[in-house]
Amino acid sequence: MWRITVVLTLFVLAGCSSTPKGVDCPGEVSTIYGQSMGNTQARIFDLVNAFAVTRDGVKVQSGTLHSTDRFQYVPSAITAEGFYAQRLSDKQFRLINPYQNTMITWTCP
Repeated sequence: MWRITVVLTLFVLAGCSSTPKGVDCPGEVSTIYGQSMGNTQARIFDLVNAFAVTRDGVKVQSGTLHSTDRFQYVPSAITAEGFYAQRLSDKQFRLINPYQNTMITWTCP
């Protein structure tokens, strides 16, 4: 009985202390007007009300995503870098760089 209690306690502690692992997702780079510019790959950390994108050692965090009505408007935020971050669905994320007229849309498996 003692062993079962110890094992269960370890499983509970391990589950509570885990951090988001992130998912490798392919992305499409395009202009704001939709002209394709190529493909990319990044690791997406989905935090439900925010997300983070990591690529080549650089990490961009969306910050808290806001939407007055999630059924009508896409949850979005402005990052510290000045990018427009959008959560298009539970598997699709987008960063828009208005200064360079580009956007990247990642679709995760």
